[in-house]
Amino acid sequence: MPETYLITGATLPDGGRADLLLDGGRIAAIGAGLDAAGATVVDADGLIALPGLVDLHTHLREPGYEQSETVLTGTQAAAAGGFTAVFAMANTSPVADTAGVVEQELSLGRAAGYATVQPIGAVTVGLKGEQLAELGAMARSRANVRVFSDDGFCVSDPLLMRRALEYVKAFDGVIAQHAQEPRLTQGAQMNEGALSGELGLAGWPAVAEESIIARDVLLAEHVGSRLHVCHVSTAGSVEVVRWAKARGIDVTAEVTPHHLLLTEELVATYDPRYKVNPPLRRAEDVEALRAALADGTIDIVATDHAPHPVEAKECEWDAAANGMVGLESALSVVHQAMVETGLIGWDDVARVLSAAPARIGRISGQGAGLETGAPAELVLYDPAARGEFDVARLAGRSVNSPYLGRSLPGSVRWTFHAGYATVRDGAVREADEVAALAAAVGGGR
Repeated sequence: MPETYLITGATLPDGGRADLLLDGGRIAAIGAGLDAAGATVVDADGLIALPGLVDLHTHLREPGYEQSETVLTGTQAAAAGGFTAVFAMANTSPVADTAGVVEQELSLGRAAGYATVQPIGAVTVGLKGEQLAELGAMARSRANVRVFSDDGFCVSDPLLMRRALEYVKAFDGVIAQHAQEPRLTQGAQMNEGALSGELGLAGWPAVAEESIIARDVLLAEHVGSRLHVCHVSTAGSVEVVRWAKARGIDVTAEVTPHHLLLTEELVATYDPRYKVNPPLRRAEDVEALRAALADGTIDIVATDHAPHPVEAKECEWDAAANGMVGLESALSVVHQAMVETGLIGWDDVARVLSAAPARIGRISGQGAGLETGAPAELVLYDPAARGEFDVARLAGRSVNSPYLGRSLPGSVRWTFHAGYATVRDGAVREADEVAALAAAVGGGR
């Protein structure tokens, strides 16, 4: 059975204070001076209560790359960061391009119990960009897939992209595009500009992203379908998305925490922790992305959590894999880049990290907010905490975080999923306890 918790004195996203009673897997009551016999009391004085965070862009690696991450360890990392739902990208082995693979991922997530795992289906068979995958079969499966992406690879063929956009209309799906023109980025190692020339690294030009976004928003308009743009990274991309939205095109966009905080200058250290695709960009791009998130041009923050084993990152820059882990640090980075700078408030944090990604992904039971009767999916966050981000805060299997050694604000103190605590007083709960609770409530759904 779900656990019962009485959270006292929490600060709500709108700045008010209240007690919250969690019972029966739901928020049973919100108000002042609540009482509940037998409930575990959580003193939330000084803590902000946010709806459970939802990540529309996570790489869990299982099946096939368990040396980097598993569904269990990835969702433990999610819980540590305050996430109660993650969308698992399709670049596994075998690729998540059939109903069987996405249902396997769904089952693994339910058994682990730390967060809802919503599989993302591949757009093309084997991520090869040659023929459409079984989109309809994945949509009709138990996984109820609504988001499709070849992330890591761009669907560069315009006819194939058009057909995919047309196909998903039948079940209100969305194509999440990794916008990267492959011919313009062959051998690319970092952002193209003066610094890439100085360092002698092949450049990844902004136009390679912007041109694909421009093409795809026009295709989405032509067929009347939904398009989602993954990890927007340039000021020019922001302007294309802004133009498309003004035109009434059904497009949404995400930005990663690292593109809100880190810049290309870090590449000068040749530290492979900073190697990522799309690459870290100029300071001017970071400012444009922050402003776009604040004004709603960019809809959400998504982590692009990309774990890798040590040997894939502790090597020379050219041979290193692209990607950074980000689930455990995302809320702190958004706090630093967006809240401390006065660009958004905590109600906006709830929107861009919970409500909007849940809406885009069409996932039930998530993003409902803190209301009486809503599912008990929430996080208690200490905004006053500050310290050096270190490996002790990484709950997943990989440690390729770009924030190690950096001072970040805030700390997740409690995470509640499906009515039970996955993180208690700053510590991720043991796997056997969480699995037993998940089984008791039907797989944490």
